[in-house]
Amino acid sequence: MMKHSRVISYQGTVTEVVNEGAGLYVIDRTVGLCVAYQPSARRKLRAGDQVELHHVHFLFRPCPDLPPSMLCCCLSSSLRVTTFSRVAGFPPPSHCPGDGVLPWLLLQNNTGLDQYLWVCHLTSQLSKSLVPGLLKQQCVCLLSWKLMETLWNQRGRGGHRDIYSEMLDKPHNCPLTQYRVDPSLPEYVSISDLLQALQSLVWSLKSLLPPKGSGLTRTQINSALSWSCRTLFSDPQAGDSLRPRPQLLVGVLQLPSPTSEFSQTLQLRDATGAVSCVVTETSEEDTGGQMASFNTAWIGCLVCVRQFTMVTERVLQSDFPSYQHLDEDRFITSRSCRVYLQFSLDHLHILSPSVGMVTHLRSKGGPPEGDVGKQTDEEEETTERKRRREDQNPSSSVTMTTDSEGGASQPCVTVVIRVEQKEGVAWKNTGKGVTDIKVGLQLCFTVRAAVIGPVVSWGRDPKNKPMMEREVEPEKEEEKVLLVFSGVCSRWFPVLQPGSFYRLVAANTQDCSVLIGCGVSGRSGVELQTEATLQVRSDWRLHTLTRLLQDPTCKQVVPRPVLSVSQVLDCSSELVCVQGLVCERVAVCSRTSGSGSSHTGVRLTMCDQTGQSLQVYLDLRHAPYPLGVLPGNTLLLSGVQRKLSRSGGVYCSFLPVSCISVMSLGDSRCAPPPPVPRMHLAQWAGTDQQRCNVAQVKGHVVCFLFLQLQWSCSQCGSVYSQVCRSQCGSSSSQFESRAKVVIDDGTGEAHVCFSGGLLQTLLRLADSQWEGLQRAVKVKGHIRIFPQGRSLLCDGDPDDFLHHFLFCVCSSDVMCRPISLTCRRLTNQRPEEVRRFTRGDREFMTRLPRPLQLTCVHLKPD
Repeated sequence: MMKHSRVISYQGTVTEVVNEGAGLYVIDRTVGLCVAYQPSARRKLRAGDQVELHHVHFLFRPCPDLPPSMLCCCLSSSLRVTTFSRVAGFPPPSHCPGDGVLPWLLLQNNTGLDQYLWVCHLTSQLSKSLVPGLLKQQCVCLLSWKLMETLWNQRGRGGHRDIYSEMLDKPHNCPLTQYRVDPSLPEYVSISDLLQALQSLVWSLKSLLPPKGSGLTRTQINSALSWSCRTLFSDPQAGDSLRPRPQLLVGVLQLPSPTSEFSQTLQLRDATGAVSCVVTETSEEDTGGQMASFNTAWIGCLVCVRQFTMVTERVLQSDFPSYQHLDEDRFITSRSCRVYLQFSLDHLHILSPSVGMVTHLRSKGGPPEGDVGKQTDEEEETTERKRRREDQNPSSSVTMTTDSEGGASQPCVTVVIRVEQKEGVAWKNTGKGVTDIKVGLQLCFTVRAAVIGPVVSWGRDPKNKPMMEREVEPEKEEEKVLLVFSGVCSRWFPVLQPGSFYRLVAANTQDCSVLIGCGVSGRSGVELQTEATLQVRSDWRLHTLTRLLQDPTCKQVVPRPVLSVSQVLDCSSELVCVQGLVCERVAVCSRTSGSGSSHTGVRLTMCDQTGQSLQVYLDLRHAPYPLGVLPGNTLLLSGVQRKLSRSGGVYCSFLPVSCISVMSLGDSRCAPPPPVPRMHLAQWAGTDQQRCNVAQVKGHVVCFLFLQLQWSCSQCGSVYSQVCRSQCGSSSSQFESRAKVVIDDGTGEAHVCFSGGLLQTLLRLADSQWEGLQRAVKVKGHIRIFPQGRSLLCDGDPDDFLHHFLFCVCSSDVMCRPISLTCRRLTNQRPEEVRRFTRGDREFMTRLPRPLQLTCVHLKPD
């Protein structure tokens, strides 16, 4: 919104010097002053100076990060110091060598005041939170200005500034006459402040339960609280956000540090801290879909993250007896919180590229290969010299880029590989027999790759230069190698993706044998089926190759056998690679006998476009916790085991070698459930449809098989009638309701179980009636109604008014009505049962198919 400034006169005392180099001050503790539009004075203003301003522009809220009332001096304004301060001046801070750079950029580009003030505030923030090594390479003022131009590119720049017209024209017209007020200006946040704000969020345990959580049992309450997730967006317009303004992050993308808890994701780091990131990128193929990040050129780039999602996962081990005890912390055994980010590389802006990114961008544009190599060598020389200076300074705690770790000017040997298969990261005992690491459990994973060409010797690290002809052997048979990454080398896991080409670099050596895998010796006459194994060392490097030679060896990429959920249900393979959308995640806890300890697994429900779903069980005892396994995200699960349940249903189980990759990011708040197919009961009961676990059914209620209402003790589970009948001393109880009815849709019958609020909907009872029914049952503690012939019986006094009420409700014509419901098929039911019939003096025994056993998960209201 554009506003017009007012020209006034003002007199006051300078109380604060905000940024002397940018010309920002505070007068009388409440009014801001900007003198950047005037020539720089020889003597700067100091705190305590009394000033008199004439023909100064008054602006209200031009920048939300500075005082709302701002006074700005243009070329027609006059500023006079009436009383000088007795406080001595201080030299400008040494951490920002760009004193006067921002006013000079303002003069050259004729930028609006709102943009200039935003850049000044961003400069002060970045000076505190950016990597120390960056400030020695370029001025943070120029970096802030570059970021401002990127964010404001859609508004366009102002015209050329005419200083003579600003001073002489009547009526007065200058860049301060009009200004823009935008309350949605992006707000920069440091990583430490972001992590602290996310970890300090207070969650109510009752808000994590369903709307009618008071009716849940003890097991259901603790199971629902065992894992919870909250997703916040950087842009408030996209959904729930941490702050009312869009947020920006600036940091260096790095491989996970050896001390990081999460070794399967990249990190975004600044001088204040680091945060794990689940990163995806757009595929360069014709489909243009999302995929897991694979390009190592992003490592070491200083980037600005414009759109991201903040995820907070909380794991809670508790033993709450009932809903009423949720406010008591003594029932909580342990709690932990995991905070990380999700974003796509499409939403990043590169502020300072790494050497690998410079090479990648130039090769992507298609310049001559020689020019690319020559210019990249110059960049490498500059980076290497800066690295040596930084190494001599012990105060530099964080390295700017990771490209310099291997020593770019040192001799090395390389080999080009194509990743074909990657196993998941797991804790393994790989330290035996190795001298440079300790014996014990370490993170480890293996990669099966194809060797494209011979080992090549270099005078310096070629990094990700385009592939050379000497690195390919088209006539030689393709060899396979098994790369073993353990310990510190396991941090390469996030950027190694099947189907991509990489250059493996062994630095500080000219021995080509170090990159040749060792085989397994066997006896004579015995054919070995094993592949050569190569242990990756900590000082080796990997670079993604995106510009390949026009050679059949490089173009012959075998597509991965990735199956959809429907294909997994139909196939007969034992190990599968499945990709699908996560529509549900449930924590699964199993307790170890004796010790009482427990480990947490995960049960995922994945679906595809056909609406069919598949359950995958993840056992995380021998693997680090995976990030990004959230509803709404698309996952690629490699090497999972396909199994059949006792009833013939298909599910998948996670193995220690299984791998999880996040292919695309979605919205975990509204992850679309799979479209539930509509089924006939006879069709659903058939053997060819056993793989369908959830379906929508339309039928008619025939009768009630039983109705059970009970109050149970929260401590021991006994019947609770005013007091616990087992005399355990507990004063808390919970209401449990359950019923089973017969549904007929014209093709067959099914027995459907209802519980909780679904039973209330089935009985057509209002909330007040349902609450009154609970109070009446609490007097007796337990009531059960079941049919016998054409009448209903109970296990208590049949003349009681409560039994009469339930008899009338269950046997009324209103209950026997058409309904539409979504049901889940029970997986532990037997297909047949033996029945005995008597006709006269003869008995007959035969096998009859059991009615379809279903559980209602949703009932459409009438």
